[in-house]
Amino acid sequence: MIDVRFPTALQLMLSLALAQEESVSHLSSSQIAESLGANASFVRKLLVPLVRDKLVSSSMGKAGGVRLARPAAKITLAEIYRSIVADKKIWAARTGIPHRCLVSANVQGYFEKLVDDAEEAVLSMLGKSTLLQALHDLRTLAGDTATPSHTQAHR
Repeated sequence: MIDVRFPTALQLMLSLALAQEESVSHLSSSQIAESLGANASFVRKLLVPLVRDKLVSSSMGKAGGVRLARPAAKITLAEIYRSIVADKKIWAARTGIPHRCLVSANVQGYFEKLVDDAEEAVLSMLGKSTLLQALHDLRTLAGDTATPSHTQAHR
């Protein structure tokens, strides 16, 4: 099964960063879900760790919603990743392999080190980019200003 939590959380956070730039005070989970093309229940589940880790702040009630807890320039993509995936590894080693040869006796330990090294590389790369830089990169990819703003998309 492909894990879509991080890419969805990143899109959620980018939407909040864009809203912040456009002076939109907050977005509801329903508005976010609509813009992501995702289920509102899934969005609310993603918001739980983001609020817990103080990347997003939330207010309840009819006028409530969520917003970034601090400026987009102060949030790294690694923080978002860690918040969403917590301690779950990117890959899981096979367990219960009968030890019949050099490979089967040692592959689990080898793979676990490989996973640790890959995870470290991913976090290092994500730690070099902020949410603000990612938003800038999206604008560069768009190549123009014809893309609707967050405010326009929710009218």
